[in-house]
Order: sequence, then C-alpha cells, then structure tokens
Amino acid sequence: MPPSTADRSSLGLLATLFAAFLAALQTRSAGALQIQQAFASPNRTNNFVVDAVSRRVYLAAVNSLYQLNATLAREVEMRTGPVRDNPLCHAPQLPQAMCEHEKRLTDNHNKLLALDREQGVLLACGSVYQGFCELRSMNNVSRVAVKFPQDGATVFPSMLNIVANHENASTVGLIFRSHGGAPRLLVGATYTGMGTEYFPKNHSKEDLRFENTPEIAIRSLNTKDLSRLFTYDINPSEDNVFKIKQEVKQKNKLNFVHAFVHKSYSYIAINNDANTGLKESQPNSILARICLDTDGPRRSSESRKLTESYIQMGIQCGSSGNIYNRLLSIYPADISDAQSAAAPEPYLFGVFARAGGQSAVCAFLVADVEEMIRQGRRNCSNGPNSDVQVLDSVIQGSGAECERKGPIKLFFVTQSFPKATLRPPPALLSLLMLMMTSQQDRVRAPLQEEQLNCGAAHLQHPLALRKPLRALPIYEAPGLSSIAVDNVHNRTVVFLGTSRGRLRKLSLLANLSVANQWSLKLAANEPVHHIMTFDPSDRNYLYLMTTHHNVGILINGSVPDLQGLQVECYYGVGIATNATVHLDYDTAQIQTCPLPPTRMYPTIPFGTDHVIVPVAIRVNGVAVVSGSFIIYECKRTGQIHSKTACTSCLSTPWRCYWDPQLNMCVSSKDNMPRLLLENSSSCPSMLAYDVSPLPTGSTHVFSLKLENIEHGTELECDFDDGQLYRAQWLDGPSVNCSGVTIKPLSGPLMGGTLLTVQGKNLGHSAAQLNVSIGDVPCSILPQYYTVSVSGDAALRSKRWLGLDLADVCRYRLVCETGTSGKQMSDRVTVSVAGTAVGVSKDDFSFVEPKLQVFTPRQGPLAGGTRLTIRGQFLDAGSTVNVKINSTQNCTIFMLSSEIINCVMPPAKLAVSENVSVCVVYDGRSCLSTSPSFTFTYEKNPIISHIKPNKSFLSGGRSISVTGYGFNLVQSVRMEVSGVGQTNCSRVSTTLIVCQSPAASQSQQATARFYLNEVLYRGEDASPLGQGSDEDEEPHADVFRFDYVEDPQFYTANKEKLIKHHPGEPLILIINKGQSELDLTLQEYSVTIGSDLCDITFHNEQLFHCTINRSLSASTGDLPVTVRVGHFHKVIAMVQMGGGSELAIVVSIVVCCVLLLLCTVALVVYCTKSRRAERYWQKTLLQMEEMESQIREEIRKGFAELQTDMTDLTKELNRTQGIPFLEYKQFVTRTFFPKMCSDYERRLVQPMYENDPLGPRALSETHPLLQDWQSSNSMRPNLEEGITLFSTLLNNKHFLVTFVHALEQQKDFVVRDRCNLASLLTIALHGKLEYYTSIMKDLLVDLIDASASKNPKLMLRRTESVVEKMLTNWMSICMYSYLKETVGEPFFLLLCAIKQQINKGSIDAITGKARYTLNEEWLLRENIEAKPQNINVSFQGFGMDSVSVRVMNTDTICQVKEKILEAFYKNLPFSQWPREEDVDLEWFPEGRSSRILQDLDDTSVMEDGRKKLNTVFHYQIPDGASLAMSMKDKRENTLGRVKDLDTEKYVHLVLPHDELAESRKSHRHSHRKKVLPEIYLTRLLSTKGTLQKFLDDLFQAILSIPPEKPPLAVKYFFDFLEEQADKRGITDPDTLHIWKTNSLPLRFWVNILKNPQFVFDIDKTDHMDACLSVIAQAFIDACSLSDLQLGKDSPTNKLLYAKEIPEYKKRVQCYYKQIQEMAPLSEQEMNAHLAEESRRYRNEFNTNLALIEVYKYAKRYRNQVVSALDSNPTARRTQLQHKFEQVIALVEDNIYECSSEA
Repeated sequence: MPPSTADRSSLGLLATLFAAFLAALQTRSAGALQIQQAFASPNRTNNFVVDAVSRRVYLAAVNSLYQLNATLAREVEMRTGPVRDNPLCHAPQLPQAMCEHEKRLTDNHNKLLALDREQGVLLACGSVYQGFCELRSMNNVSRVAVKFPQDGATVFPSMLNIVANHENASTVGLIFRSHGGAPRLLVGATYTGMGTEYFPKNHSKEDLRFENTPEIAIRSLNTKDLSRLFTYDINPSEDNVFKIKQEVKQKNKLNFVHAFVHKSYSYIAINNDANTGLKESQPNSILARICLDTDGPRRSSESRKLTESYIQMGIQCGSSGNIYNRLLSIYPADISDAQSAAAPEPYLFGVFARAGGQSAVCAFLVADVEEMIRQGRRNCSNGPNSDVQVLDSVIQGSGAECERKGPIKLFFVTQSFPKATLRPPPALLSLLMLMMTSQQDRVRAPLQEEQLNCGAAHLQHPLALRKPLRALPIYEAPGLSSIAVDNVHNRTVVFLGTSRGRLRKLSLLANLSVANQWSLKLAANEPVHHIMTFDPSDRNYLYLMTTHHNVGILINGSVPDLQGLQVECYYGVGIATNATVHLDYDTAQIQTCPLPPTRMYPTIPFGTDHVIVPVAIRVNGVAVVSGSFIIYECKRTGQIHSKTACTSCLSTPWRCYWDPQLNMCVSSKDNMPRLLLENSSSCPSMLAYDVSPLPTGSTHVFSLKLENIEHGTELECDFDDGQLYRAQWLDGPSVNCSGVTIKPLSGPLMGGTLLTVQGKNLGHSAAQLNVSIGDVPCSILPQYYTVSVSGDAALRSKRWLGLDLADVCRYRLVCETGTSGKQMSDRVTVSVAGTAVGVSKDDFSFVEPKLQVFTPRQGPLAGGTRLTIRGQFLDAGSTVNVKINSTQNCTIFMLSSEIINCVMPPAKLAVSENVSVCVVYDGRSCLSTSPSFTFTYEKNPIISHIKPNKSFLSGGRSISVTGYGFNLVQSVRMEVSGVGQTNCSRVSTTLIVCQSPAASQSQQATARFYLNEVLYRGEDASPLGQGSDEDEEPHADVFRFDYVEDPQFYTANKEKLIKHHPGEPLILIINKGQSELDLTLQEYSVTIGSDLCDITFHNEQLFHCTINRSLSASTGDLPVTVRVGHFHKVIAMVQMGGGSELAIVVSIVVCCVLLLLCTVALVVYCTKSRRAERYWQKTLLQMEEMESQIREEIRKGFAELQTDMTDLTKELNRTQGIPFLEYKQFVTRTFFPKMCSDYERRLVQPMYENDPLGPRALSETHPLLQDWQSSNSMRPNLEEGITLFSTLLNNKHFLVTFVHALEQQKDFVVRDRCNLASLLTIALHGKLEYYTSIMKDLLVDLIDASASKNPKLMLRRTESVVEKMLTNWMSICMYSYLKETVGEPFFLLLCAIKQQINKGSIDAITGKARYTLNEEWLLRENIEAKPQNINVSFQGFGMDSVSVRVMNTDTICQVKEKILEAFYKNLPFSQWPREEDVDLEWFPEGRSSRILQDLDDTSVMEDGRKKLNTVFHYQIPDGASLAMSMKDKRENTLGRVKDLDTEKYVHLVLPHDELAESRKSHRHSHRKKVLPEIYLTRLLSTKGTLQKFLDDLFQAILSIPPEKPPLAVKYFFDFLEEQADKRGITDPDTLHIWKTNSLPLRFWVNILKNPQFVFDIDKTDHMDACLSVIAQAFIDACSLSDLQLGKDSPTNKLLYAKEIPEYKKRVQCYYKQIQEMAPLSEQEMNAHLAEESRRYRNEFNTNLALIEVYKYAKRYRNQVVSALDSNPTARRTQLQHKFEQVIALVEDNIYECSSEA
C-alpha cells in the first residue's frame, strides 16, 4: 500500500540511524564475522576454486558448472549432466568402445576442479564416462579450451579414466610444474572396481573402469603435446603410478581427503577405511608425501619417479582412551610467535572425528614430519627394521622388507674439475655413489640429504612408517567438518566449519591454546564442505561451500573510506537507491538515503496496520550496515480496532485523522472539504456519572448520556453477547437500551423446552421474575439466572461509532415451557414484581414435530452411516436427540425444520441386528412412527485388494478397490501416508474407484481407507474387536502403495514435428519408456489439438493412435498430448499442410507389390525343380544318417570338452555372498540328519503340518535351538533332578560306565547310539575339554577291542556311541575351517554342477539330463535343443527386468525355476518362492497376453500320453518379454512335475523299458536309429568342464593354511599314533586307514554328499547323483588299494580313474604335513576347545538334551545301576545312590516336561 506524505516525512530520522550504525561498525572488533555474499545452487555442490588474478570463483555442482564474479554473482552457467551412461561401459570418447549394457540418464558429480592460469584452462572432472576430464576456458566455462581426444587420435582407457566414477568415492588432485616447466597433474582416486560397494551389483563381472587405473598417478597436462595429454608421462609409466594389488585391495580401502603442496613436496591426506574399528596401533589416517621435482634441475637427468619418493606415515589425534581416528579436513599454515623474532614455523592443522559425532583439532609440526621421514629412510638403508615397511602391496614394490646396503665410497677428485666446482657433476656423482667396496680401509658414507628426503633408485621404495605421528587436541567440539588457518598480526586464527551450518573463529595463543572464539550461523544450517580457502588477493575474505551454497565471509573487516566507492541504499525488496556521502571524514559519512518509489513498497500483511521495511547501506555491493523503517496505513487501524475505531485512530504512534462523516480513519487531511478530528477527546463517547443507592428488589432503567454525537442518530446497543438491542433517544443527549431476545423460537406441545431470555433490567433475583408465552407459563430455573457486567459493549449505528458502554449490566435467564393444548404462537413477556419490563420482538411457537421417513435403513457395524430423517417441525425445542435402541445417540450434524442428519454410532455387538430409531425432544418421551423406525446393522464391508498398487507422481490414476459389502458405503476416502488424500466413488457393491493423489517424489507408502468417515480396520472393524469368521481368509487394513516416476512417451523416431496433409488418415506410433506402472489401454488418451485420437494397437513397448476423420483445424501446428491420469505431456507437434508425400508413398507400395509377385513366382519355380532331385537323394541321406549322427555326437563332445570349461569359469565369478548356515543349524543337521526319524517327527514335524506352503516356508526351529522354560505346573524337584543328572554326566566315571552299560544292551540299536552321542555332545557343548577327554577314554576302549581282532576295521562305520561322538567332535572343530577355507570352492563346485546341468535339456519327469556325471541320470537321446534369452520382470520385486537363458525344450516349470534363480540368486534358498506359487505371463506382440502352464488346453498327446508344454510349444521367440507374479492364492495344481505319473505324461523321452519296445515297433520306425552308448561321451564333457572346480575343492580340503592350521586334526592324528605305538602297531597302512576313517570318510564325505548341511541351497536329486560320483572319487583317493578297472567296470569308477593316483599323492602328502606339524600340548588344545565353547555359548537347549539322555537312563535304569554297583570307583563315590536320587526326583514329571519342551 503506498504511503502518504506523512509516511514519507517519518523517514527523516533514517540518516541519523545509519550514522549510528556506521559508528558502531567502526568500533567493531577484528573478530567480527559477516556473510558478505552468497550464491545458492539448486543442485548439491561438489567443488569450488578461486582465481587469484580475476578473483573469479568457479563452482561445480551436480550436473552444473558455474562461473561467478568476485561478489559471487553468476557470469556463466554450464550444464554438465545428466548424460546417458553406464558404469560398466567404456567412456564414449574411446573410438573403439562398444557396450552391450543399457545406458541410462546418470547424474554427473564433479570429482576434481583445478585451475592452470598459465595455460588458461579450468580442469573439470566428473563421475560419468568412467571419470572423464575436460579442459574448459577460464574466461568462459561454457567453451571447451582444448578438445580431447582429438579426432582420429590414438586413445587408451588409461587416458580417460582419471577420477573416481562414483558419487560417494573420493578424488583429490593438484596441478604443478616440473623443473622443466612442463605442467603435470597429480591425482588420487578411490578404487571403485569389482569387490567394492561402488561396483554395480547383479550385472556383468567385467571390471572395465579400474582395469589399469592406479590409486595415485602423475599425468601430463601439457596442452601443447596432445598425444601425451593425461598419460603417465614417464617411460616406463609404471614408475609414475601407485597401484595396489588386487588381492590386498580389501585391506587398503583408501579414502582421499586433500592434496596440497608444501615446499617441493606434495602431501596427500588419506583415510584407510579398511582399518576402521581396529586397534590403536593401526591408525585410520595417513599422511603420504611425494617429491614433485619442482626445485630446479636434479643431479640426474631422469625425471623424478613417484614410487621412488613415496612414503607414508600414520597421523593420530589424541592419546590413549581419547583418540580421534578419522581425518576430515587438513590445512597447512605458517605460524609465528608474537613474542619471538624467529621465522614462522610450518604446521599442519587437521580436524579429526570419532564415532558419536565428536571431533577435535590437532596441530602437527611439519619439521617433525620431515624428520620422521629422514629417519625412516635412514633406518631402512641399514637393513630390516621394525619401524619401516616396504609396501610390497604396490605393483612396483621391490621387496617385503628393507635390505642393508654395502658401504659407499665417495671419490672427490677435485683437481680434475675447475676451481669453481665444489663437487663433481650430478651424473658422475650419482655413478660414484654406487661404487661399492668391501675393503676395510674405506669409510661408509652417510646418505645424502636428497636421498633421505626423496629416496633414490638403489633404495627400496615406496615405504611406510609403522609408528604414527601423534598430537594432542587443541580444541574439541561436536560436528566439526572443515578447517582453515591464518596468521593475523602474529596471532594464529583458526576457522572451523561444522556439519550444522556454523562457522567458528578461534584465536590461539603462542602455545596453541584457545584465547577467544566467535561463531556465525550460515544459511539453511547446511554442512560446511571440508575445503575452505582465503581470497588470494585479500585474506580478509574467506570462501567456503555448504551443501547448496557458496559463501564469501568478511572475517577481519572494518568500514572503509567511502569516497570514490559505490554507496547505495538497499531496501531488501530487490531495489536500491544511490546514497549521498559527506565530504568530510567524520563518523557519519552517509548524508541522505532516498526512498524507493511507492509502487515498490511491500504489501501490509492482513490483520496489521503497518509493515517494517529493512534497509542496508552497501559499499561496492557489500552490505556494511543495516536498519529499518515503518510503512503504515491509517484506514487499517480503524478496521482492526472496530469498536474503538475513533480513539484507536487518533492514538497511534504515527499521525492519523478521523472522518466523522465517513466514520473512517484517514492518513491525510489535505484536499478534505470537511473538518477532521485530530484529538481523541473529540471522539463520540459516553459520560460516566454517579448513581444514587437503590433499594433491594427495585428496578431502574438507566439512561446513557452521550457526547460528540448528533441527536437522533439511529443507534443499537451491543452487549457483546451476539444480540443487538434498540437504543431509544430521550430528551437531551441520552438513550435507553431496552427489549429482550429469546432462543429457541419454537418448542413441542408437551413443553419442557428450555427458553433462554436475554435483556437488561430483568430484576434483582429470579424470585421477582415471571415469564409467560401468551397464557402458557414458563417456569424460571433459578440456577441459570445470571447478571454480568460488560466493559466491552458499544453503541453502534450503521457503522461502529466506538461508544464505550462501561459497566453495562446484562441479564440472562432460562425458563422451562409448560404444556400447550394446541399449536399456537405468541410473544414472550417478562415481568418484574408484577410489572412488565420487556416483550420479545419474536414470537415463540408451540408445534407438534412429526417424523415421516428416514434413509438409509441399513449400515455397517462399524458405524458412520449418515442417517437422514424427514418430517415437520423437526427443529423444535431446545434439545433434540436421535436415539438408537434408546441407549445410543446418533450424532446430529445438521438440523432444520424438515430434515435431521446424523451419524450412526458403531454397533454394540459384532453381529447383524435390527435397532430402533426415535427422536427425543427436550428430554420427553421418544418420538417415532407407527410402525417404528428400524435400522439394520449389517456385516462391515471388506476390502480384498487394490489394483494397481502403484501410481505415477502426477497422480490421478484410477485405483480399483475390490471387495464386497460396498452397498453399505456412502462415502469413501483414500489416504496415502506422507502424500495426501482423495475422495473415491462407489461403482458397485464390489467395486470402488479412487484417483491417486499427486506426490512430490518416488517412494513406498501405504494406503488407508475411510468408509463412511470411519477408518477401515480390516476384519477388526467391529466395536468389540471381533473379526470375521475363523474360516475366512483375513484381509489387511493397510495396503502397500508405491509412487514411481511419471511415464515417458515419445514418437517412433523421437521427432518433434510431424507433417500431415488435411483429409488423410493420421497414424501415430508412440513409444513408451520403461516403467513399472503396467498401464492398461484404458488409462491412455491422446489428443491432437482438441481432437481425440483412437488407440488401435497397444503393447508394452508402444501403441498406435489413429484419426480417420478430418481434424478440427486445417492449418497451423497442433500439439500431440498424451494424458494418463493427471499427467499430460506434449510429445510432438502436427504440422498441417499439403504435399506430394502421398504420391511418393503410393509409388513405393506399387513397386513393393510387383517385387513381391516376382519373388513368389521364382520361389515356386525353384521348389518344383528341386523336388525331383530331393526324392532321389532321400535314400542316400537315410543310409548316411546314423554315421553322420555318430560323427556329430563325437565332434560335439570334443567341442564341449574344450569350450565349456572356459565359459563356465567366466560365468561363475560370483559376486553374491555364499549362503552359509549358522553354526547351530549346521550342528543340528549334522548331528540329527534324519529329520524323518521318530525323535524328529515327534518334536519337529508338528510345526510343519498345517502350513500350506510346506516346510520351506518356515525357519528351521529345531527343539534343541529353542529356549526351555519350566511351566508353573511342574514341581520344583524336576529342575533339581535335571541339575543333579547334569552333575552326574560331568563325572567321568559315571559317564563312561553309563555309555558302556547302554551299549551292552541288545535293544540299544545303532540309531539309539547315534542319538545318545549327539545328545551328549549338545549337553556337554559348553565343556568341550571334558567332552574330548570322555571321547578319548571311550576310544581307548574301542581301540583295545579292535586291536585284538582286525585293527584296520576300526572307525570304518558308525556303530558305537564313541564313533558318533568322534563324528560330532570333528564337525565342531572343523566348522571354522570348513566355512573359511573349503566353503567357497565347495559352493562354486555346486554352482558349476547346477549350471552345467541346466545348459542342456533336462527331462522334467525322469530327471535325466544331457549333462551329468552319473550314467544312470544321462539323457540318452539326441534332443534338438536351442538356448534362447527371455526378458522377465517380476511384479513387486523392486528390480528391473532380467535376461534369463532358457532352453526351448524347457517346460514352463523349468523356466520358472531358472527365472526364480535369476531374481533370488543373492538370497538363501529358504527365502525363494516355489514355482507352484508364481504365475508366468507372456505378452506376444499383436496378441493378448496368456498365462503359461505345463498343462493346459493346448497340450498335445504323444504315444498315448499328454506331453508337457515347453517354450517351443508356445513358440516363444528369442528376446520375448514375460512377467512373473506371485499368485494371490495357491491353487490345487499338479504338484511337482517329477512326481507325475509316467503312464499319463511325457516330456522329452519315454521310460527306458518302453523306449526299447517302441524302437521295435513299426510306428516308431521314424525315430533316429542311434546307439545310446555314444552319448556316454557327454559324461566326459561334463567331467572336463567341472574338473577345475573339483581340483580346487580337493586342494582346499587337503592343504594346510599357514595362518590357521587344523589343530583338531593334528591333535587327533597324534592321539592315534600314540595309541598305535602303545599297542605295538607298526603297520603304516593301519595308521593310514585309521586317519582316513576318522577324518576324510567320517567328516568330508558326509559334507560332500550333503551340502545342505553347510549351505542354504536346494539339493536336487540330480545334483545328489553327481555328488555321489565325486564322493566316490574322494573315497578312492583316500584308499590304499589299487583300483582294478576294465571295460566292464561301472562308469562312476572309470570317470575319475585317471585322476585318482594324483589325488592319492595329495592325501599322503597331507597326512605327512600333519605329522610334521609342531606337537600340540594338552594345554594348547584345551585352550582352543574352551574358545570354541565360549564362541557358541547358549546356542543350544542343553536342558532338553539332558531330558532326552535321561530317558535312556530311565529306560535302562536297572542295567545302569548294576554297572555302577560293579564299578569300585563308582561304588566308592556313591554314584549309584546319586543316580537313584535323580530317578526319584524326575520320574513323576518327565512326560509333562517333554511334551512342553
């Protein structure tokens, strides 16, 4: 609102205000911090750099590059992304690069930004194109300064892959010049290749990005030599790179922080993320140093080598117990002491952090760094040293430790050189230094200074110092993120950025302690980037960067001299005016500050009468002082204070006037013809006067005396109670306020209405009053009689006059109406003490309410139904209530004379019922109709599901909500969490349609529904929480609802302009971008201009849009708009016009038809001419058929043997994890392998019986893995008995006697013995040392028994308790070795077997396959099968479509299995769905989609059997698109295909016996007559393919890793050798057999045959058959007997006959290596066993195991007692008595205990 002249005059004090600000600013301390300028970036910022000459700031953000001037104003903006890229593809600048992977729009994150002013280029490197760099012009960053690579130039990937190619991977770099002046680029980049979190998962295993890219490299940056640009610049180039070997990259995860130059060195600050969480001796933070060769010519003509000078050390901030182990930011600075005249000393200041957000600042003296480096090189030259390590992890590392160098003799032949020469030339000196001598008279010279600093060619390199450089924190605070340091007036000043958007300034004393500190809040609380820099030309300014801002800050500023500078007044609304400056130089330099134009003033906010405008003085664009002034509007003042408008208007702090004629407050009296009021005393008002005392009970009418108001003006009295009373003028300036008001205006005839009467002078007490309605009395209710005094009342006319009625008495009374015999209307009369005081101006009516009809008559139990009752006089009375069954209220939300609307409450009961509805007036009897209103509560509506459950961001997609019972629904509202809500419409009793609300970003959300404004709660919607019937399927109350990006559409060739001739049909082909929305045809609409285009064809990729009529416009351009919901996009323009296109098209069509006719005629002629020739050749071909096929099979077998091995090795370079089972699951599966045994069936099987998805859907819940808790019904002596029995089992004499006693019983069978051994292992798992001693004692007894018979048979089988105990002991001790060493090669072998089997045809019914190791499972038929790829998407999987390789002979079930493996290969098998639980749908082009099944109506009959459908049967082409989805409900399908009856179904081949018969019959004479034995060559092909994986597995089993030797094997083999020596057994074969029976055959063979013991995988029958062949080969390798094989031997023996001798040598070598290991003492073994017990403590239910052992004790109670009684030691220790005590304590409760366990 423009201000008045008075408003402007009020600004005269502004100059004085500014002067005060300037004076205050001049006295401000140097510690002040001010944001001088800022630049906001819409995208996340990455890097920035400042030019020292132009003061330009170059800012790099995601997808953008900005060129800013010194005030951070934008000069140039350059878009750098997004671009189409794929991290698995080479950069497109590589001419020969081809990529098979799909490229997608990818954001470009800047990784490196550096200036080279001498060449005038800005180096900008981004994350796209494998870390590609560009050289842009410093004057205009939108222009490329140097094109690279040049057209036709030879380019290698190493010249393009420069920086990290991932947004979260670090990169640092700097530009320097060598002593020859050649520009070079030093770059350090985090490794992002295979094996890191940055490398793409679930994709190709090729590592193109970092195949040859080092972590640190020096590259050429000479733009004059483009052929060497970005090369490593030195020959050989390997000397100028620092690359970590692939095998140790996981131990060296380098995260680069900063690179900077100090003197002639480059320092690189690094964090090794692989050391996170390790002990203090291995710090995370590293400081590396490289000599840059910038200090003039060297003594050698060669360039400095990076690996020659590289050295690193750890840096640590803090001391023991208070260590900050991660470097965040580092800054070098020279620090001088104000009290000392010494030269400044260089320091390195760093910000360090630790877990929990705590951070600290530490300072390191550079001199200490240099001295540690010199001492390290000095130590290394003296030989191996514990403080120095040679980095052999680098490719160029020369050795693993330092080597001592021989004595060096320096020969100074000074007479041979000119006198001015103090030493020989550098080249000769280097040569002389290398001259070694062993003569004793020669002196060993120390290393030269340069060698100590930068190394030399003859010294080891690169080096690492093992001891870190430590410093104590000088400042600690949470959230520090960056640092910059300056020396101001010999005082150290530290600037610290924080992660919460603060800048802190610290002033340090000489001892680096904090003297003062200041703080500045930055915009938006954004984290500060770890790099801050001072303005190169003015160090009073500091540049820093936050997440979205680049900020310049004045850190030591003061007010400058304003003469000659641009001084302006800035008003914060985008405008400024030029200020005038005093000529003299006093404190206030600003003289005047002109106001901006009135049209530019800001709008005054609603509800206020003024606005504060900020104003600032800016000098050269920098604000130096600020203030404010006020803009006001008088008219608003009167409107805001309406009841005191006049007095408020004339009492404001600014000047306002009152217009009594217009009753309005105005700002100016200029040009006003009438008189305006200027003083509040002139306002209309009421006069106060004294009132004489009045007797009690008397009434009196008070007169209000007024002044400053014209007599006769129409007035009303307002007592602020919502009622207006008429004011009557009296003689003179006085008025009386009289009259009463009533509420309500009608009531029922029966009375009871509470009538509220308001007025004035209504008596002194309720007893004085009398109220009547005509002749009907109204009984006064004394408790509601009130008298109030109001100071807020006013008199008003047509406008508020602001007359204060101070202390006006207002009366309010309530009376209850009596009964009226008839309908009538009359005034309400109030009398006081018999004298009438007031009569209402409105009539009160007695009426008779009548109910006529109500709707609806039924609703859900949850309530919420909006009931409508129609009738007459329904709003009569003071209270109206709608009653349900006379107990519940129907909440009224609308009441009128003819309609009552109310909301039904929830039903009290959760069952359908009829309730009565009636209306109660004023508490009287319930009014209804005859018959009475009846409402029926029915079962709540049920929502089954919503479809689709995804929407695009624009919203408006139709969501179908299906269910039943929707006839009870009146309103529906869908609410999407975090997005919004939308109203829905009911279509039918089973369908509701909603429009999805719009969202701002892609997200996973949930949808809820409000039915009748009641939240839908699934089946728990009833008031009592009772759901539906138990036999009904439960329904969810919350539904998943996802938002994805809007769909993308474009024309066929992406053209933007389409020409069209009027009058011709128009057909548009519109392609669809990839989307997860599964949009249907009905959801699209296309318009061309205003005409709707008909969609005639539609599939997943595109649709056709056709218009056969004339368009509404015949000229101009018409937009082609695609609409989907609320999303609409113009994809092209149709240009209307004529042309000759039609004639050209017609000509082309005619030519094509003629050419086609000629081609058909030629084909017919050729076919007939060749038919005769083929007839004569048919006989010859049939004769050669058998020979040809045999030859082909042999050739294929040979080719497969040569190629499959290589292909499979490439494909099995797995990136996903190995699904190892947990230790407790491994133990239970190994100890109790027979899940179908009585014990397992009794304890485990009931958990699986009622699950519809079978056992696989449940987690493995073995009883021994569950917690055992005693119930309240158990007597306390049960636990006491179990505890006592556990004590007995821990007694060696009892346990040995107990085991022997049970083994002597005939009915204690092998199964019982194995079960007892496993239970004892579980019970004693916490004491493996004791368990081992028991096992050894029992083994000694077993050896004694076997030695007298045939010792070679010992441990051959598992027939005793101790043999099973040995198996369990080996499983426990070898688990870690199995998991860490053998697990990976074993898993790869399993994957290789499965993949090789799947490469060929597999008969789904018989299980026979083309590729196998087992002859019995070989498919002996020549099945013509071809591989093909299909593209499959999985609904709800959250993953893009996957290409799956299948065979055209695969059944649909087999295809599903391969698809499931492709999607779930990274998950354990127990989490996979089964093929019966999913549907597979094919979308053929031009046809409708169809569900693929093994058997359907299209299945064909073959040989009397129905043949399973295959890929070939459905004619699915290569590259077809299929979709897989989970079935809503599992159907009663055929089950697993392999279980089908072979009499009814067939896949590839008939059963073997029938196939032989069929070959004899005439009807099968057309089959190819091939000997089935020729297919045995396929066994060799499969064996050759798997050979490498099998060799790796056997090597892992039969090798001893030096870092973790198998201690248990050594210990047990020594025990066997000791027992053999004690018994005089000298036969080496016997000892070999014992070892073989105890480890390879007892443990490894069991694991090889049962991989499901170790991994969460699916072991198929076919895989089991192949593993049996491999296990047999392993058994033969461990056997001492030579295999006698011949042509009649089984193929399972013959297959690996050639490799068995080599495997035998490995076994014998393994046994020898175990024997040569250092002996293991009992203490060492016990310590190892104790550690194993501790590691898996509390994993098993030992109490349940004890109870199961007790059952055997109770079962053989008498035999155990007898054995204990016959043992002297047991008898002496009263073990028999203790055993009897256990029986007495436990026996009564054992059955209850076991059932509850």
